Amino acid sequence: MKRLLALLLVAGASAANAGEIRSTITDSVQLTVEGPAVQSTRIGSQYTVSGSNVTATDLGGLTAGSATAPAVRTTGDYEVTTDGEAFSFSEYDLTGDVPVTSQATLSSSGRIEAPNLYGNSTSSLGGTAGSLAGTLSPTGVATVTAGGAGTTAIGQRSVELTVFQ
Repeated sequence: MKRLLALLLVAGASAANAGEIRSTITDSVQLTVEGPAVQSTRIGSQYTVSGSNVTATDLGGLTAGSATAPAVRTTGDYEVTTDGEAFSFSEYDLTGDVPVTSQATLSSSGRIEAPNLYGNSTSSLGGTAGSLAGTLSPTGVATVTAGGAGTTAIGQRSVELTVFQ
């Protein structure tokens, strides 16, 4: 009985171990062309006046802007309060951005040719594929060819060997 049990264990062990080894090879090529981007923040209009020993007979300021025009500065009228005494006066004006109701469209090359930009803007050109290319071969050696600006090419081989999973 012991011999039969030992024989069954040996016969069962080889069949069980056959499924315990796994090998996986994955080849890949990734090609990327970056798109164009524009990030633009509109700057609002500002007006500030300050001083000492100064009287405003007509205070300056801003008129309201519209959907197609920024606010406009109005001039004020200021006088020294006491002649012959020290005085200080400061006036600051910043004309804000004109509102934009539509953005330029992409050109045939995938770029924003004439973006509408506000006072605080960041613009990134889109990539050009140029000669960007990638191939896989039966030998497992991926080849990649550099493209134009704004492109990325990655060739990769991943080998996984699992024993006694």
